[in-house]
Amino acid sequence: MNVNKPKSLQDVIDSNANIVDVLRNAQNPAYIVPVVPSEFTNWRSEQRAWQETAVLFDQTHHMDNLILRGPDAIKLISDTAVNSVANFDVNKAKQYVATTDTGHVVGDGILFREAEEEFLYVGRSQAANWLRFHGESGGYNVDIEIDRRSPTNPMGHAVPRKYWRLQIQGPNAWEIIEKVNGGPVEQLKFFNMSHINVAGERVRTLRHGMSGVPGLELWGAYESYAKVRDAIFDAGQELGLLAAGGRTYPTNTLESGWIPDPLPAIYTGENLRPYREWLGADSAEAKNAIAGSYVSNNIEDYYLTPWELGYGSFVKFDHDFIGREALEQIDPATQRKKITLAWDTDDLAKIFASMVSPEGIGYKYFDLPLANYGYFNFDSVLDAGGTNVGLSMWTGYSANERRALSLATVDPSIEIGTELKVVWGEPNGGSEKATVEPHEQFEVKAIASPVPYTAVARENYQSGWRTKVLA
Repeated sequence: MNVNKPKSLQDVIDSNANIVDVLRNAQNPAYIVPVVPSEFTNWRSEQRAWQETAVLFDQTHHMDNLILRGPDAIKLISDTAVNSVANFDVNKAKQYVATTDTGHVVGDGILFREAEEEFLYVGRSQAANWLRFHGESGGYNVDIEIDRRSPTNPMGHAVPRKYWRLQIQGPNAWEIIEKVNGGPVEQLKFFNMSHINVAGERVRTLRHGMSGVPGLELWGAYESYAKVRDAIFDAGQELGLLAAGGRTYPTNTLESGWIPDPLPAIYTGENLRPYREWLGADSAEAKNAIAGSYVSNNIEDYYLTPWELGYGSFVKFDHDFIGREALEQIDPATQRKKITLAWDTDDLAKIFASMVSPEGIGYKYFDLPLANYGYFNFDSVLDAGGTNVGLSMWTGYSANERRALSLATVDPSIEIGTELKVVWGEPNGGSEKATVEPHEQFEVKAIASPVPYTAVARENYQSGWRTKVLA
């Protein structure tokens, strides 16, 4: 038995020369949606369904559920969120964004206010851990219950959850929703909550649109999962409803524009030592890998502000919160901005061609439809002169756009339409990650494009049905 085995993230940092090297060579797999089959039909048809007919996303297994109950639950949220809670009423949801005292992002997720003193956080573990730590250590009158995401490799074992969670999205979504409900469904504004009836179960709903088109998120007690899912498919079969597999699901954000996994900015700062000592050595923060062509020996170079991730409009200075003083000193006009990069099709073809070329070791494999090979992804974005002007952070292929896309944050001077280059692959033949084979780097031409990229998402998701009740 190794008595010196690290027990916390701080132990991992203290026992290694550089945490960047640890994370760049971490052996955890790339992001995986657990339990859900990788494909139900094929990922191309499943992607097209959210634009052409309707798709069912199964979100039951890949996110943490964190329940906050008690009179101080709203204070805990307000103290740790850049968001205002002034209008955070019961039966509303909010995209929670947390920062450290330096103003850098820890993580984000969705908060549901289910009752006056009860909130449900659903999302990645980085923000869940932050909420849980401060709730437990900050003297708040709040009860906290955590239901962790399902294991990446369940090894054939059943994996029950506290809740099932499904989304119906696409042009035919509302017709399916009303059919399964047995009658009209209230047309709520974006991120408002209600209930519908499914197979005799009264389930909660959220007006949402992960793929950039109107839809509804539903959830309920896990025991009712099978009959609710079956009822939705019975109602949606004649309307073209397809289930999205775990391989397809994470690519919807390429079109709608959300960057899922910024590196949490918690590895430095003496004031964050208690948090790092609280986080386990087996936590996501300690085990998940950094990948990509961008390499710095300074972990702080991977930190991002809310503006760089497109969350600048969420920052409200109507309350005191961790990071407020630092964020007040930032001029948003100086911050990098989120864009989509539309990859050159000929250059993408060269990446694929290198796999069958008898010469050389080939370029880094571009997996389909999601090409990320780490949990925290950072590829260098270069201008025409070869200067680094940003980071490409979420990469894949859209069958709807018939193009490889990546979500990036770039210097504010970069205009839409500018030709840039993404450096694909890691330096020096690649790191020691299990997901990395020997390869050469390749510079891919890419056009700076709007975010969201799809016309449907830009016209409807950003400013259309989000803000109005449909007729």
